[in-house]
Parts: sequence; structure tokens; C-alpha cells
Amino acid sequence: MMLLRNPIRLMASYLAGALLTSVTLGLVIVFSFESSSTVNTTQHTLSPAATIALGGLVLVVAFVLGTGRHERLAARRRVRSRDKGPPRWRQALGKGSARVAFVVGAVLTLPGAIYLAGLYRIDHLNYSTPATVGLVVGFNLVMLLLLEVPLLVFAVAPGRTVTAMDQAKAWMGLHGRQLLVTILGIVGALLVIKGVIELLS
Repeated sequence: MMLLRNPIRLMASYLAGALLTSVTLGLVIVFSFESSSTVNTTQHTLSPAATIALGGLVLVVAFVLGTGRHERLAARRRVRSRDKGPPRWRQALGKGSARVAFVVGAVLTLPGAIYLAGLYRIDHLNYSTPATVGLVVGFNLVMLLLLEVPLLVFAVAPGRTVTAMDQAKAWMGLHGRQLLVTILGIVGALLVIKGVIELLS
């Protein structure tokens, strides 16, 4: 979106749609379905065994990326993506319509397991209604920082932002895989350690 016409309007519309969906569903879940099986299931998925399994999976992904075994699969996907073209939502954003960006942001921002777990914890704080609403909104603002920060930076310094993006893409092309492997390795190890500690405690 930052490389299309009217990037600020597009990003603001996308963010508005994302916030509308995420905040609305968050408030509905917290106030109407606080004892539902959806929230309870999310709680159970955060057990020590699941944490260890998730950490092990992350470590496997780090190993695959670090050894380069993913490159053959990535090459196949590139060929398929060239044949199929970009996804429909990306084609829609490419038209530069703020209304389309709003709809795409609203549709793509659906609650996942981490969001449901956060809502579960917010609900169990037993705060007042205004405080709970504020927490849900604040949680969403933090969750969507990857949209908000580029929008703010581009609004303040559009020319420098595009240059910085090009430099960042070049740097990621050279060092991105190693950085990702390092981050995944650390996260995977921490998850396994956390799960083991919780299992033994």
C-alpha cells in the first residue's frame, strides 16, 4: 500500500477496517461469550505440553530454514504464484480504493488463538465495563502496531520512508534468513524451557 497512489488514505482505511472488526469482535467475546467453549478451549491450548510442542515446532522450522531445505519448496511456490498471479485481496488493494482497503482490512483481521487468549485474560481481570473496553481497545492498538507505525512514519516523512523501505528490503534480502533463523531459535528454545518449567512446577 505504501507504494501505491494515496498510500496514507489506503493504510488509514485498512487500519480502520481492521480495528472495526477486531475491537467489535473482542468486545462481543468479552461481554457475551466469556464462559463459552471458544474461550475455554483457548485456555487449554496454552498448557505446558502444548507450549513444549509449539516450541519444538518452532525449532524444527528454524532448523529447516537454517539448512536451506525450504528452498526447493519455496521455488515451487514461486512458480505457482507466478502462474496464479497475486491473491484477490492484493489485486483489490492494488486498485487504490480506500473503500476496498477498508473492506479488506475488516475481512482479513479475524481473531486468532493469541487474541482469544488475551481476551480471556482481560475478562478474568474483572475490571469495570469502561476499563475493560479500554483494555480491549488498547490491546488491539498494540496488536496492530505493524500497521500503525508505517502509517505514522509515512505521514510524517513520505520521501524518507520510501527510501528506508528500499534499503530495508535490500538488507533483508541479504540477511533476512539468518535473522529469522536466530529469532525462531531463541523463541523456540524459550517456549520449550517455559513449558518444561510449568510442567515440573
